[in-house]
Formats: sequence, C-alpha cells, structure tokens
Amino acid sequence: MADHQEASVTLPSDPASVSAARRYAARVVSDWGLPVETDAVDTVRLIVSELATNAVQHTFGQSPTFTVDLRLERDEELRIGVTDSHPRWPQRLPAAVRQDNGRGMVIIRSLTAEYGGQLSVTPTPEGGKTVWIALPWTAPVQN
Repeated sequence: MADHQEASVTLPSDPASVSAARRYAARVVSDWGLPVETDAVDTVRLIVSELATNAVQHTFGQSPTFTVDLRLERDEELRIGVTDSHPRWPQRLPAAVRQDNGRGMVIIRSLTAEYGGQLSVTPTPEGGKTVWIALPWTAPVQN
C-alpha cells in the first residue's frame, strides 16, 4: 500500500465540466479501492459535483478553469479539493433564504458531517481558493 496517492484534473469553467469532474473523481477513488456501487462513492460524486458547480457558477467568469484534487493519506483519509481563481470564499446562506439554487455548501457540510469529515477553505498563492473536504477512508487501498 502506498502511504500517499494523488490525482488531479484541471477543467474549463463550463457547466459540461461538472459531469466530467464527477466521473473523474469516481474513477480515481474506485481505482484506489472504493467499490463503485457504494454510498461512499456516491458521496464523493455529490461533493465533487457541488464544489465543481460552485466553481463554475459563482466565479462570475473570473476563473477560466477549476482543478479537482484527490489525495489519499495512509489508507486513512481522503481529501477532496476544488480550486478556482476567484477570491470570494463560499458564503453560508441564512436558513430563511428560499432559492432554487445556492444550497450546495449546505449539502456539502451535511454530507461531510455525516461521514465524520471536515471542511476547510485555503487561499491559493494566486489569490483564489481551494475548498477542501477531508473524509475518513473506508476501503483498503489498491496499488
């Protein structure tokens, strides 16, 4: 088993890239040993989908691309990161706000908490940010 595995893809900030990011993440974690037809892979897909959607919709054309990073540490923790070049960090909407969209971070926070994970946001040297989700890993690593 490897102590550390990483995978990354950079995609254009276009709505079509969201499904590509979701498929990429599912394929990588499956290659690392997480069975495809599990709630855990569905959770990874949904988290990547919501983060990628945010990177496309909420950067207002200021981020021509976004990057999905997947990191597996010592068969214990999966880190999912989505980076864009827009300086605005995700905002928590008040519970009373009723919208058809804008609930992505609520979904991500809920899933992260349900799986015993953590959410963090870090600035990039270029002035953007990476939204990180750390989740416990639930499968043996495949090399």
